[in-house]
Formats: sequence, C-alpha cells, structure tokens
Amino acid sequence: MRDEGILSLEEAIRRLTSLPAKNLKIRERGLLKAGYFADIVVFDPAAIQDHASYDEPHQLSAGVTHVFVNGEAILRDGEHTGATPGRFVREPGWSGNIDLIAE
Repeated sequence: MRDEGILSLEEAIRRLTSLPAKNLKIRERGLLKAGYFADIVVFDPAAIQDHASYDEPHQLSAGVTHVFVNGEAILRDGEHTGATPGRFVREPGWSGNIDLIAE
C-alpha cells in the first residue's frame, strides 16, 4: 500500500479494522469508541514491514511499537509483555456446529 500508493493510509486502516468488523457484524470492535474493546496497534508508517512468510509465519513485523488487546498492552516498545488478554471472536450467527464447516 505504501510503496505502490494504491490506498491512503487511512483507507488501508479502515479496510483492516472497521470494515471487516461491520461486514462480519462483530459488535464493539473495529473502531476507537467508548465502550468498544480497545484493540490498538501503534506503528511507524514509514518503517512498517511484514517479515512473515509461508515457511516462517511467526515473524514479527518491523515498525510496530505497541500493541494493545482488549485495552491491555501485549507489546510495549517492541517487546512482548507476556500478557495474553485476547479471546476468540465469533460472528453473531455462530451456531457452534463444526459439522457445517467440515462439509
């Protein structure tokens, strides 16, 4: 996005946050708004770069300074805090029937 100038930074962030939350009808996520879960990534737009690959998927991105999940810091100054406040988020229509997925 940055290198090719296809989208503005603001539009890219919207497409990764509020747009999927709205499309999947996931409530109280995707926006910085009172009463919503505080999932926040603080990054340097000039330095952000993904290092993950299919062979090595668990690589941290460069340029990410802080990450907050549900309002709790999990990455502070680029270092993991040891906190694990995340939880699995399901869309409102989730039935719990795994057989539907397997078909």
